[in-house]
Amino acid sequence: MAPGTVTNTVEWLEKQDMVTHRPYKGVKLTQKGQKIALQVIRKHRLSERLLVDILHMEKDKAHDAACKLEHSITNEMIKSLEEALRHPKTCPHGNPIPSESGEIIEEKSLPLLELAVGEQGIIAKITEERYDLLHYLDKLGLVPKTSIEILEKAPFNGPITIKIGSTNHAISPAIASIIQVKRAK
Repeated sequence: MAPGTVTNTVEWLEKQDMVTHRPYKGVKLTQKGQKIALQVIRKHRLSERLLVDILHMEKDKAHDAACKLEHSITNEMIKSLEEALRHPKTCPHGNPIPSESGEIIEEKSLPLLELAVGEQGIIAKITEERYDLLHYLDKLGLVPKTSIEILEKAPFNGPITIKIGSTNHAISPAIASIIQVKRAK
């Protein structure tokens, strides 16, 4: 987006009372803006569930398709969609679906990066949902509800060796930081 376009968009959002803007300090959502954003996230994540659970689309492709579909779902349709999906709590990537009232119930988790060598965990969610990244993680088996173990952490920001089942993979600290896990007990 060109700088002028960004400025015009921010000004328009400010006039609609969706954001506040303080020069050199940034842009912040207003209460109205947060409510709208949560509604969009809700539609998006329920759309992902529809695409994966009902239409059997691959998880890595569902995010981009849901970006298009979410704009077609009306507020009247969303409750029926949620009921048809049996009230899911998370999207296919493990991220929470906001409730009708805008509440987000976060499952307690931490970045995979924070597990120590020898610790085990269960993947709770993938926080970044780009197709190429989701496709790569899916190929490695790094998806929600998968058990993993930290085998090695190379020094100086080197790779982290993890074990999934009987397979070992080396991943970067950047990848490990976007994978949220629950410690295995």
